[in-house]
Amino acid sequence: MGRLFTIVNASLIVFLGSSSGSKLKGPELSIKGAQHVIQAGQTLNLTCRGEMVHSWSLPEAPSKESKRLKIIKVACGRNGKQFCSSLTLSRAQANDTGYYSCKYASSSAVRKKTESTVYIFINDTGSPFVELHSDIPKIIHMTDGGEMIIPCRVTAPDVAVTLKKIPLETLIPDGKTIIWDSTKGFIIPKATYRFIGLMSCETTVDGHKYSTKYLTHRQTNTIFDVQLNTPNLIKLLKGDTLAVNCTVAAAWNTRVQMTWSYPGEANHRASITNRIGQRNTDANIFYSILVVDKVRDIDKGQYTCHVKSGPSVKSVNTTVHVYDKTFITLKHRRKSVLEAVAGRKSYRLSMKVKAFPSPEVVWLKDGLPAAEKCARYVVKDYSLIIRDVAEEDAGNYTITLSIRQWNLYKNLTVTLIVNVKPQIYEKAVSSFPDPNLYLLGSKQVLTCTVYGIPQPTITWIWHPCRQNHSKARYEVCSNTEGPFILKSGSSRGNRIQSITQHMAMIEGKNKVWLGESKYHYYAKALSGNVLPSVPSPIKGLGTMDENNCW
Repeated sequence: MGRLFTIVNASLIVFLGSSSGSKLKGPELSIKGAQHVIQAGQTLNLTCRGEMVHSWSLPEAPSKESKRLKIIKVACGRNGKQFCSSLTLSRAQANDTGYYSCKYASSSAVRKKTESTVYIFINDTGSPFVELHSDIPKIIHMTDGGEMIIPCRVTAPDVAVTLKKIPLETLIPDGKTIIWDSTKGFIIPKATYRFIGLMSCETTVDGHKYSTKYLTHRQTNTIFDVQLNTPNLIKLLKGDTLAVNCTVAAAWNTRVQMTWSYPGEANHRASITNRIGQRNTDANIFYSILVVDKVRDIDKGQYTCHVKSGPSVKSVNTTVHVYDKTFITLKHRRKSVLEAVAGRKSYRLSMKVKAFPSPEVVWLKDGLPAAEKCARYVVKDYSLIIRDVAEEDAGNYTITLSIRQWNLYKNLTVTLIVNVKPQIYEKAVSSFPDPNLYLLGSKQVLTCTVYGIPQPTITWIWHPCRQNHSKARYEVCSNTEGPFILKSGSSRGNRIQSITQHMAMIEGKNKVWLGESKYHYYAKALSGNVLPSVPSPIKGLGTMDENNCW
């Protein structure tokens, strides 16, 4: 890259060439044309004349040579009103090859030519390349579809150079996909994967072969993932330390820029450390760690990690709350008395909880640790989940919250009622044979045994059958008339003397409802819109499920 030099020494010289009194359109160089060749070891002399103060831009190598390089400022033109300077580079070398420019300050020349440039070749048959990389190749970055230059510049414009991709491929310039320019090297306007690898520029001068090597490196901008090591909400007590680690996974050839925006940024409240992690098999890992010591109110708010790689941009954030003191607030989420139905797959008991820091959570059922007593009970956050709800799950549930180091304790109780769908168990207590035979005109008592929570309502229904006077011991009822709902005192078909209902203890169930009808034999239990089921005799009543816990 060129270096700028402001001219400092003053004297008077005569500028040869155009008229010294003519008005200049811009700075003029004593060497005309775009290129000029001198031999290695010779002295380069350049003079620049302009209407205003100007400076020089040179290749990097001669700009560092204070002993070989001299620049002298002089007054020139009619009455010395123009600005001239001379550049002298003695003992010119191959790596002095490059652009030499004389330029005005950009703000000084409005609507005028501000720069004059010439490319100087320092011809050295022993050093045909300006830069030589024989042992360690120079890294050249490329992007897919972008321009890439293999900068094997030469010290003379007529040096013939061949571009090879090691080990065997020769890349021939065609003026489109590959272009040769002696002042730049090989220009590849739209680089693709074909040009990734080890490249060699080769030439032969006076029977000697020279080569300089370049390793092309495809830089990508692929950011796979950006994560923080903290939750979306961070709760801190005043005086605590905040530490947030932003981790980036990116493609191997991707380099990223990581920055933070945060509430105390203007006051430089955070210290930030960036580092590259060990490579894994799939990606490069980058870290940026933000630390705020002794957080205050000024530090609460959103913290965002910004990641940029070329056009690719990603970010991730978290919010910080700063509290003055620890606390627990606990309320019922709904009512203090809740209802569930036995057989439900799961039921969640939950409370409204606000606390800092996060408290220890224990659920009790009727004073005993719930999750320890029953595998069907699962504590999740501040909720208790009951799986495969059963009648035995009814009871009082208490959530206890504790922050022991701050001596904070809170508890709250909710009552759960488990409703059981009504079931008819008349076969379990009936002593009549099947089918039942009754003497005409006799008085009979029919019993319907029902279990359910809450108390079921028992309804008796009569379905008339048409008599066909056959000799069969009993008949299958096929009459489509009816059915009829029976009540006490009803005389439709058979006279109903009474219908009663009471509770009894049967096989350990102390809430079994017995309905007695004097007289009929077909019964149905209804509770709301729930239809009853008729389980197998004996086994459906009073047995415990293998998942029962209490």
